[in-house]
Amino acid sequence: MIDKSRVLVWDVPTRVFHWLLALSFTGAFLTAESERYRDVHVLLGYTVLGLVAFRLLWGLFGTRYARFWSFAYGPKSVLSYVKSLFSRSPQHYVGHNPAGSWAIYGLIALSLLAGATGYATYNELGGRGMEDVHEALANSLLVLVFVHIAGVVLSSAFHRENLVRSMLNGYKSGKSGEGIRYRHRLIGTALLAGVVALWIAGPDTLPGVSASPGQAAAAVKYHSAGSRHDD
Repeated sequence: MIDKSRVLVWDVPTRVFHWLLALSFTGAFLTAESERYRDVHVLLGYTVLGLVAFRLLWGLFGTRYARFWSFAYGPKSVLSYVKSLFSRSPQHYVGHNPAGSWAIYGLIALSLLAGATGYATYNELGGRGMEDVHEALANSLLVLVFVHIAGVVLSSAFHRENLVRSMLNGYKSGKSGEGIRYRHRLIGTALLAGVVALWIAGPDTLPGVSASPGQAAAAVKYHSAGSRHDD
């Protein structure tokens, strides 16, 4: 039986990353079809890429449950965990459970690929095909987000533990000694401050975001024509 004492599991950087990624992807998805908010969409895409880069580093050097090795589970572990949810004693994990871990890896991978193909699309690399790939990846990411949310809701119900709240305050049920020691508030605050500063500065701080490649090409054509006329 699990000791229902609360232990600190999620450090501040992990929680800040989680919510910033959710906010950035939501904003990027909602502005994807709007020419008016194109710069916002690109800015949020850059934010997603930056957040994923941070998470990859934090997955190597972060606290115990943030590191990738702590939730590297194979298919058998996933199947065993899912089966246990329908038993009287479902398997409990202090960090990410096996099913959730696959969702986390998928979210990181799809976010990286969507951001990379978005960058390529914006810079007119790969043509229409790249744009289609970018859209497909974004839609796949949205589906996985809904799967992840459903998994969180179901796990919360089966384990009688509010997993959303744990990603807010960092605490979960666990045995004494299973928690982490350091919150790393400074790193989490720096991550949040960096993203907020980027958003306040706006898209003009990013190379080439203030004017689309098509607009830039039109400007070059206009100035070239003007030069020939002057001659």
